[in-house]
Amino acid sequence: MQRTYKTVSGGARQSRCMSTPSTQNTQNTQNSPIAPVAPSREPVRFDTKIAVLLRADLAPWQRLNVTAFLVSGLGTQLPEVIGEPYADADGVPYLPMFRQPVLVFEATKETLTTAHTRALTRALPRSVFTSDLFTTGNDRDNRAAVRAVPTAELDLVGLAVYGPRAAVDKTLKGAHMHP
Repeated sequence: MQRTYKTVSGGARQSRCMSTPSTQNTQNTQNSPIAPVAPSREPVRFDTKIAVLLRADLAPWQRLNVTAFLVSGLGTQLPEVIGEPYADADGVPYLPMFRQPVLVFEATKETLTTAHTRALTRALPRSVFTSDLFTTGNDRDNRAAVRAVPTAELDLVGLAVYGPRAAVDKTLKGAHMHP
């Protein structure tokens, strides 16, 4: 059985066929030489960490917005942090997401500035969000706003880092988990 989904792209309609399991052709897996493997129940441990550090004085909507922007930077440049695509039981596909949890922390402006310096010193992959980005409305203006300010003068409201767990923990020293 095939389902056709219509999508609109660039003003033109495109058809996409998605195969779904047919209920008429299911096999008995008990008699099959290749039986499905049950997922492991052992916890998965990561030797790396994805962390977002937010300035504690942000409004709730700002915290959500900043977090979303910051993690998008990590996913675009570090393919190893992205897992496999998802699909539901009907075979509907979904985009892949991070393969590991994203931990969100908060801290004072001073602690955030110190964490930024530590991330630079450790050469950790990072993305930043400055207070100026709340006044822009697009990627071009966002990049220009960051480029206009020297590193030591950035008014940081958020920082995302990825790397070995110990290095990320040392970078975020003084911050605490977001409530």
